[in-house]
Amino acid sequence: MFFIWQNNDLILNVRVQPRAASDAFAEQNDNYIKIRITAPPVDGKANKHLINFLAKTFKVTKSSIQLLSGETARNKRLLIKQPKALPECIK
Repeated sequence: MFFIWQNNDLILNVRVQPRAASDAFAEQNDNYIKIRITAPPVDGKANKHLINFLAKTFKVTKSSIQLLSGETARNKRLLIKQPKALPECIK
């Protein structure tokens, strides 16, 4: 499973595709869900953009999202504290 609940918090395994045409959740498998973002992978811009996208999607503040691993990699593990909304792929 690409996500795990830890009490009320969500741990999400993602594979980021930077420089996409639009921001969106894409295909998923057991290990991760692919997320397309428009930002380039330069100077942390992709990570900031990903956190903004996830904050809007899960209706939480940006400070409620923590990058656990994968700061410079495409595969990332994120903690989303008490998400208030869930996308279809997680419901």
